[in-house]
Amino acid sequence: MVNAALSMASAPIGAIPAGMSDKAAIPPSPSEDDYVRQVSAAEPPPLLSAIDPGALFADWLAEAVVKEPNDANAMALATVDEGGMPDVRMVLLKDAGPEGFVFYTNLGSAKGRQLAAGPKAALLFHWKSLRRQVRVRGQVTPVTPEEADAYFATRARPAQIGAWASEQSQPLPDRLALEKRIAEIGLKFGLGKVERPPHWSGFRVRPETIEFWRDRPFRLHERLVFVRAEGGWTTQRLYP
Repeated sequence: MVNAALSMASAPIGAIPAGMSDKAAIPPSPSEDDYVRQVSAAEPPPLLSAIDPGALFADWLAEAVVKEPNDANAMALATVDEGGMPDVRMVLLKDAGPEGFVFYTNLGSAKGRQLAAGPKAALLFHWKSLRRQVRVRGQVTPVTPEEADAYFATRARPAQIGAWASEQSQPLPDRLALEKRIAEIGLKFGLGKVERPPHWSGFRVRPETIEFWRDRPFRLHERLVFVRAEGGWTTQRLYP
């Protein structure tokens, strides 16, 4: 590990570190025989058809909760920084309804600052076991203090203390500094209730478009897009 780290540190700027360019580690594209076996293994489901994307999403999420190994509510959150550079990370969906998709974070984190400056975002749910994706794009608004308080109260006490202790996205001198901060916060609250930190809250992504993607053999996937319109949604199928 040390030699590998030294190798990466001494590599020319812009060079791909040894090992990252090893194509042998990347699975090959499926062969025609692979696809034929996939087609014969299961009856193709009917084409996607729905009026309410929220109901379709709820159905897919419920199935993912049963079939995904862990974190069926995990989603990639994409934002843009002040220089226009995209940024993406995994977060957990904590609420979903007609008004949008909710997650929580430290408002001083990179995503918190980026959303405050540019309140637009994209989400991606990828349920590998089901071979499905859902893509969401929309405007972002803060949740109400009451919503944030209600969710924070459901978190385990160590997670509540962690929300106070972590200066998310800021440089950390060493792990001991974080552990010391956690101990200090724990002593501060003692056995009392841990209130929600003022720097910790949630955001709601109100979708303007929602795309449902389902795997099909030979890369001929199914894509159904919902676009928000006056009084409802319009739908459009896309080429794979």
